[in-house]
Amino acid sequence: MFGLFLAATALGLLIFAADLIGGAVQKRLADEPEARTPRERIFSVNVVQAVSGTEVPILESFGAIQSRRQLELRAAVAGRVIELASGFEDGGEVQAGQVLIRLDRADAMAEVSRAKSAILDAETEGRDAARALDLARDEQAAAQEQAALREGAFQRQSDLADRGVGTATATETAELAASSARQAVLARRQIVTQTEARIDQATSLLSRLQIALADAERRLEETTIVAPFDGTLSDPSVVEGRLVSANERLADLIDTTDLEVSFRVSTAQYARLIDDNGALIKADVVASLDVAGLDLEATGQITRASAAAGEGASGRLIFASLTQAPGFKPGDFVTVRIREPELTAVIRLPSSALDAQGRVLVLDADNRLETETVVVLRRVGDEILVRGNIVGRDVVESRSPLLGAGIAVKPLRPGVTAPTDPAMVELTEERRAQLVAIVEANTGMPEAAKARVLAQLSQTQVPAQMIERIESRMGG
Repeated sequence: MFGLFLAATALGLLIFAADLIGGAVQKRLADEPEARTPRERIFSVNVVQAVSGTEVPILESFGAIQSRRQLELRAAVAGRVIELASGFEDGGEVQAGQVLIRLDRADAMAEVSRAKSAILDAETEGRDAARALDLARDEQAAAQEQAALREGAFQRQSDLADRGVGTATATETAELAASSARQAVLARRQIVTQTEARIDQATSLLSRLQIALADAERRLEETTIVAPFDGTLSDPSVVEGRLVSANERLADLIDTTDLEVSFRVSTAQYARLIDDNGALIKADVVASLDVAGLDLEATGQITRASAAAGEGASGRLIFASLTQAPGFKPGDFVTVRIREPELTAVIRLPSSALDAQGRVLVLDADNRLETETVVVLRRVGDEILVRGNIVGRDVVESRSPLLGAGIAVKPLRPGVTAPTDPAMVELTEERRAQLVAIVEANTGMPEAAKARVLAQLSQTQVPAQMIERIESRMGG
């Protein structure tokens, strides 16, 4: 009986406990949840004011330094090198007119001597022909006089025969004599003509020999190679005593003071470097070369563009002369910056402020974001030059997926630094009790953190950032 009594008591207590638990659950479910007002999240963003002004875009490209005067020194004639200039070496500086190489001149001098001797022979032949012509003309004149006398004798004999005084035999003899005299005149005329032809041949021969002499003298001069301009020798390939052939390359002569840079730009960029008449503008350029962290810079001006685009190449090839280029050498690969024509009424912004649709985020009077569409005129490095209805307004420097139209933000302007010390707030007893209750009701907070927060809440002044974090996370 005692065991049954204990069992009945235990069962009754279990039923009573189940009834209490069920009532508490139903009451909890029936209670309305505490109304929590959501707190709007405010983002801090860096902003820059859109200021309209005049900008000079800088077009950047890459190019190569080259000399405007570069000459290959070649041997015009074959021969043995008998003399080299003292500075004939790689990097040697030479002056205009300086003798660089001398070849053996013996053969060339012998050729000149033979040409001069042949000219003397031709001149002698010309003088002999002139004297022979004078004699031939005198003989022709004498033959003509003899022919005139023979003709007169024939006429007199004919008159005598007509009067019946002379004989036919005498008349025939006089006629034959006149004919022989005329034949002698023709022979003398032929000799004069031959002598004149001899003079013409001597004149032509003398002209040819004078040309041969000039050619021999030119070959003699070509045995000496001089520098045509001031420059620097590069890659010499000859030594004293070596036998060189005609047209063999001996060295390169480069004028390192007259340099230019060639660089390629796109067709769209080239269109911005021409004027209304289609002529290339003389824009200023700056070529820079990074040498162990030290930038060498050279200034210059655009001079011309290549006549053709080039096979397999795109864009346009442009050349610019460099007026001040200390330290630069032909073959250097440099960065070229070209000053484009200035643009008026444009705004300079960071490239990160623009989205793919050409829009930027601007702030309204309530520090909420709005979108505005702008027209991009240039991209200069990490910045853009735009036009739009945003003059005087604050523009977000860097867009983020969390930012959009209508979102409230806290602007951070350049030159304004945030306070390093946290702002302190003095709490009322009601608000302090509310915050303490929120912290104590939070079962997910570690006990150590909860104790630290409660200790700070017990102070007279509490950090405003901590209050904002508690209210935003726990619905205060």
